[in-house]
Amino acid sequence: MKRKSQLSIIIISYNTKTLLKRCIDSLYRFNKDITFELIIVDNNSTDGSVKYLKHLISKQNIHAIFNTENLGFSKANNVGVAKATSKYVLLLNSDTEFHSSILKDMLDWMEQNKKVGIATCALKNKNGTIQGTGGYFPNLLRVFSWMIIQDLPFIDKLIKPFHPMKEKSFIKGDSFYKDKKEVDWVTGAFLLARKIVFEQAGDFDEDYFMYTEETDLCYRVKMLGWQVWYLPKWSIVHLGGASGTKENAVLNEIKGVKLFYKKHYPPWQYPVLRLILKIGFLGRSAIFGILEGRDSAKTYAKAFYAA
Repeated sequence: MKRKSQLSIIIISYNTKTLLKRCIDSLYRFNKDITFELIIVDNNSTDGSVKYLKHLISKQNIHAIFNTENLGFSKANNVGVAKATSKYVLLLNSDTEFHSSILKDMLDWMEQNKKVGIATCALKNKNGTIQGTGGYFPNLLRVFSWMIIQDLPFIDKLIKPFHPMKEKSFIKGDSFYKDKKEVDWVTGAFLLARKIVFEQAGDFDEDYFMYTEETDLCYRVKMLGWQVWYLPKWSIVHLGGASGTKENAVLNEIKGVKLFYKKHYPPWQYPVLRLILKIGFLGRSAIFGILEGRDSAKTYAKAFYAA
């Protein structure tokens, strides 16, 4: 009799064939101590990913779903979660790699911490440096800090940060990610959740195409009394940005934050949010236009008009 999987792992595939292969190979190589089902949702890739996946599923017990259009992160993950049959679900980016066996230990930790609905590990760059993954919900004060004053020393100690990591600042914020802690939200590059969390809080809101959908999900999860935790005892490598551009990331995050406000905060806050965003991106367009050049200035100028 086949053992029931302890974990359903969902990977969204979109034109990342080489990275996807490395991710899957590392997943099986380093996590032989648990039983899991692998569900891959392809968003109409055109780089040979579909051919690779069809060859893969002919040899291994892997479920693959082939969409005829790019559904985005939220909708594609919802398709995968609907197919999941395990007690736990792991949302995993195709541009991640395992370098040690961490899944069994993380599942054991979740079993011991019954109030935790969602958890993540540390995300690291190829050179071993830490990436940002998660923070606190973006209320007006935190958005103001994020947009305008967060580069100042000690601000993050006074105002809990929406995005603790500041890669372009002389104060990086990486110290935030050195210790385990309860946070408000974590990114979907590695999001380990109880299946019951999706059953209670609902799926990803499909109005979010990409970016901020995890914040929205975690908000609904925490409103139900579940905890969200960051656990740097365990880590994976995350290359990041493999399926998109910096401009798309900036514009989609702004769209996502605006949608988050419309859904969860009083209506009077929305115009204040937009004003803060516009002031912030006007400043970034000028500053990074000087430091990084015209392309960066154009990206933040577009964000100013989109805010």
